[in-house]
Amino acid sequence: MSFNAVLVTKDDAGKTHAAVTQITEDQLPAGDVTVAVEYSTVNYKDGLCIGPGGGLVRNYPHVPGIDFAGTVEASDDPRYTPGDKVVLTGWRVGEAHWGGYAQKARVKADWLVPLPEGLSTRQAMAVGTAGFTAILAVMALEDHGLKPGNGPVLVTGAAGGVGSVAVALLAALGHEVAAVTGRPETESYLRGLGASQIVPRADIAETVKRPLESETWAGCVDAVGGAMLARVLGQMQYGASVAAVGLAGGAGLPATVVPFLLRGVNLLGIDSVMQPYDNRIRAWDRIARDLPLDKLDAMIRPATLADLPRLGADILQGQVQGRVVVDVNA
Repeated sequence: MSFNAVLVTKDDAGKTHAAVTQITEDQLPAGDVTVAVEYSTVNYKDGLCIGPGGGLVRNYPHVPGIDFAGTVEASDDPRYTPGDKVVLTGWRVGEAHWGGYAQKARVKADWLVPLPEGLSTRQAMAVGTAGFTAILAVMALEDHGLKPGNGPVLVTGAAGGVGSVAVALLAALGHEVAAVTGRPETESYLRGLGASQIVPRADIAETVKRPLESETWAGCVDAVGGAMLARVLGQMQYGASVAAVGLAGGAGLPATVVPFLLRGVNLLGIDSVMQPYDNRIRAWDRIARDLPLDKLDAMIRPATLADLPRLGADILQGQVQGRVVVDVNA
């Protein structure tokens, strides 16, 4: 029996094409668990995999979608039985392995986690890799001493997927949140998520000659990298930490070691792809407990499989606000 999927193909000239196509279950890759997918989402990596160059994809044809949530349909692993609700993020699914932009997916059982109690599959995909990364960043900052009352916490790229969830989480946990955005029209959106201060991107987008500036931020979730991260490092309070989660502003880091040596600043790298199972469960439990679901619902932008080629291009251009939730069955 056939079902819908976004299939990316490559022609003889090396150009890739993404379109909604009918595929069959026997075309799915090997795996322990077959999932009837209900929702997926759109991340920067998805844009790369859908886009004209194929991005991170090595073999064609390919089904992108690095996240999905749905119901177990069949399982060869005793941890999951038909009817179980599950979530998948990471493990290079949607890149090296067929992903969630289809009505069915087959994956290794080790890559799944049970849907946390209190979250629907739709809400889980409003979280997705972006929200999962955001809570990992907040947990890392907490593990390095961040507490409410320490001072304002900066979130760069605040109107994007990771930033939106980070703003809502930090505000709900009692932190004063400063949100960086280059889009003035997102101010009311960010204040609605809990930001108490809006920082124009131009104010901190470039490095300065001084390696240290006034001690301003008690913590930072940085989704931008590049020159902005270098600038922020020199503005951190003594002993404070920056959780680095992205590189929208470039992979280079034009910084000095002075903030590390004179202020004891910590730069924490956050990886969401290969996180071990126990920490995944810890993170999803925190999301279910600490993320205000009304704020999460306010981030959602609904979409269907047919919208994905366009949305893949939009996210690469920084034109996606909040969290896109893809109903694969609509």
